[in-house]
Amino acid sequence: MTKMRTIGLLGGMSWESTATYYRAINKGVKEKLGGLHSAKICMISVDFDEIEKLQHADDWDGAGDMLSRSAQAVEAGGADFLVICTNTMHKVAAQLAQRIQIPILHIADATAEHLKAKGLERVGLLGTKFTMEQEFYAGRLRDQHGIQVLLPESEERSIIHGVIYEELCLGNILDSSKRAFLDIIRKLHHRGAHGVILGCTEIAMLVQASDTEIPLFATTAIHTQAAVERALS
Repeated sequence: MTKMRTIGLLGGMSWESTATYYRAINKGVKEKLGGLHSAKICMISVDFDEIEKLQHADDWDGAGDMLSRSAQAVEAGGADFLVICTNTMHKVAAQLAQRIQIPILHIADATAEHLKAKGLERVGLLGTKFTMEQEFYAGRLRDQHGIQVLLPESEERSIIHGVIYEELCLGNILDSSKRAFLDIIRKLHHRGAHGVILGCTEIAMLVQASDTEIPLFATTAIHTQAAVERALS
């Protein structure tokens, strides 16, 4: 019998991206083990409307409390480690870590290890304004992993944030937004980025590696791959 750890998924932020997590993890386990194998998963999916309101009210303590209760439920369900299925809410990862006994597989750490394996030391970062402008993500890449992060200009960050919340989180994929994102990616490359992190799980719904010659790094794919490897290690 194959020994497999149970992956804890904290999802719903948004459900579209969490569905990608669930699919990618199960597909990854099947590719590794073959046959009828699938991943052992314990998942809680929250109501994103509640989280989004707390985000934009700058009530991160409230959001952290809400997600901590869900993380505790995932742990109680038998998970061996926790995967937070979103980039932005890693802002409260330290708060969650204080409330649970199981480790958190941090998305920035998984992304950094992938980038270092590729030999990249300077990258652009796309994501919500929270992810791009606050230190919990870019600062972690810089301070703990030695990776320099370039951000889009202020107006471009507003465009990206709006597309994520007003389109992608609602499942709407617009060609005009795709063109805008690719233009921002090109500008980051011209400023010296060796590649660009798609640092919001929904962005990969809009832009794929095949759309540009500039290396793109979708954090969802990296995070789920790391989860599969930990579950099977």
